[in-house]
Parts: sequence; structure tokens; C-alpha cells
Amino acid sequence: MDKKKIKKILVSQPEPPNVEKSPYGNMAEKHKLKLDFYKFIKIEGITSKEFRKEKIAILNHSAIIFTSRHAVDHFFRMAEEMRVVIPDSMKYFCVSESTSFYLQKYIQYRKRKIFHGKQNFKQLIDVLNKHKEEKFLLPVSDIHKQSMIELLDNNKLNYTKAVLYKTIASDLSKIDIKKYDLIIFFSPSGITSLFKNFPDFQQNGTVIAAFGPTTSKAVTESGLVLNIQAPTKTAPSMTMAIEEYIQKEKKKK
Repeated sequence: MDKKKIKKILVSQPEPPNVEKSPYGNMAEKHKLKLDFYKFIKIEGITSKEFRKEKIAILNHSAIIFTSRHAVDHFFRMAEEMRVVIPDSMKYFCVSESTSFYLQKYIQYRKRKIFHGKQNFKQLIDVLNKHKEEKFLLPVSDIHKQSMIELLDNNKLNYTKAVLYKTIASDLSKIDIKKYDLIIFFSPSGITSLFKNFPDFQQNGTVIAAFGPTTSKAVTESGLVLNIQAPTKTAPSMTMAIEEYIQKEKKKK
């Protein structure tokens, strides 16, 4: 399978603000590339009727674990729809400091008991272990990392998993997928969306890039050839990995 010369790139994410000054913009200018950004997946909240089927009582829990802003938004949305008043005594455990600051959208930040990890869920477990007496509620998407659940189980934490939102494929019918030389994926859901929108998609030399091990695994399991993987030791970002690839291809000529 002959790989295409990279001129047009499809990034399966929303366009960043001020893209010209972003790493993508710098890369595009340097290598004379055409970039298109398109969100392959979207988040949709489940209804209160669907949530009731889970038979979960929010107020039976003394603490909430938040792994993303989506989780924060849909937890408070559901509480409002269910007419549940969250008590001031509720504790909040967030995967990162930025997620914890996002809580200010819904609560008086300084008057609540809020804890956070450094950046990932494994680091948050260390914080949760100091509060084993709590009964935790974990708001998640229908598609979530099994490793997160395993960590909670292995540490014998008392928690309830609550599916409050779902990840679904965006409508990509406006995209001419064949015109792109490189497609970049950031989640397994992005791969699922590709084949849902283009069930007859053939790689035919299109360069495929994936960020993260689970996305890389999803690419290969779908039958595609993975050409660019990030992060690596030499390329911690996707744009750096793409630049490495472009330089290697130039040297082959």
C-alpha cells in the first residue's frame, strides 16, 4: 500500500481557538499543509427517564468523583431534572485542578469540600484512598475506561457507577473522506464514527495517526494500518509526531 504525500489533513476534533498560532497552525505553515477540523463524536445527555432505570439515588452518596467537565455538566443537569438538591456537605473529588475549578459554574467553590488529583485517574486514587469512609458516585459516559473501574475495585472503594451521558457518532456526510492524505484520531469512538459514517472506507494509502494507546489499538483492530503514533519519547504531541513522519518520508526520497 503506497502512502500518500501529505498535503491535506483531517483532524477529528473541533478547531482550536486561534488555530494559526497553535502547534497545528505552525506545522501547516511550515510544511504548506491544508488542515480541516471536524468533530467525529458528540456527547449527548441521557434523559431522567433513562437514569431512573439505573435505580441510583444521588443522595445515597456522600461524595462525587468527576473525571471531566462533561461529567460535571451532566451530573448537575440530572440533579436539576430530578429536582435533587445537592447538600453543602457533599464532597467532590476531581481528576485535575482544572476540573475542580470548573465546579464554580455550579457551586460556591470556597464553601465546599473539594479535592483533586494531579492529572490522571491513577493519581486521583491516592486521594480517594484517604477517604475510604465515603460512598462515591462516579458519573460516566456509556463508553469509559475499564482501567478506571479496575482501579476503584482493586482499591476496594465504595462507589456506584452512574451513566449520565453517551458518546455518539457525529454526522460526517458533508466530508469527502477520500480527499485527505492524513486522518488523525484521538479516541476509539472516533474510529467507530469513521466506519459508521463511511462503512465502505478503504485506507488506500491514507496515512492514519492515533493519539494514545487505546486509540492506536482501535485503529489496528479495525483493520487499518497505523502509520503515526503519539505520544512517544521523541514526540510527546501529535503535531511533533506528524513532523517526525514528514521528515522521515522526505529522507526516503
